[in-house]
Amino acid sequence: MRMVGFGHAAIAVPADWPTNKSQCGTPKQDTLLIDDPSAALFCGAFRPAGVESVELYYGRPRVDFRADEKFQIGGVPAERQRTTCSVSNYPKANTTTCGSTVSIPSLKVWFRADSSTSAAEVDRMLARIAIVPDRTGVPSFQSLRVDLNGPTGSAYAAVLRQVGLKSQIYTLRSPNYPPGEVLKVSPAPGTMLKPGATVAVVVTS
Repeated sequence: MRMVGFGHAAIAVPADWPTNKSQCGTPKQDTLLIDDPSAALFCGAFRPAGVESVELYYGRPRVDFRADEKFQIGGVPAERQRTTCSVSNYPKANTTTCGSTVSIPSLKVWFRADSSTSAAEVDRMLARIAIVPDRTGVPSFQSLRVDLNGPTGSAYAAVLRQVGLKSQIYTLRSPNYPPGEVLKVSPAPGTMLKPGATVAVVVTS
């Protein structure tokens, strides 16, 4: 297993899971989803049976989130939406997918687990969420997008400071983006680092 997260909130996923193995935001194999670029594509895709996935988000939960249960993880208040299952309406697929979301409001982090195996598998995945005091995860910068524009380097640096990380800004000339917009960070979002570690942030000039 490996831990991935944002700030001090993390979840354990199998070490051999790839990242963003999906089509139009729909996982095609067991995968971790962070800033999935295919999620913005509008095309039909169905989830095969027996596929598990975990999504990480930084910021507010999506609009359909409802807190059905309140509890604590490592002493930190958390909220969970009840696990629900539905049958795909994709022609000839007839695959049942179950999912649930856990939000940690004070840390601005939420996790989504989905499974086309069973609701019990969703519960097992979400049970692996933990608060990790001696590590902090690199936050997503894509989650901070507003009106299709990404955050500036200074705005993202402020988020890094909030979770106990430092930033080193590098500039790259690009005619396709407004000046100062974040293009890439390294280590990648979700990577768990020691507090005080430095994240390289590439912004447009």
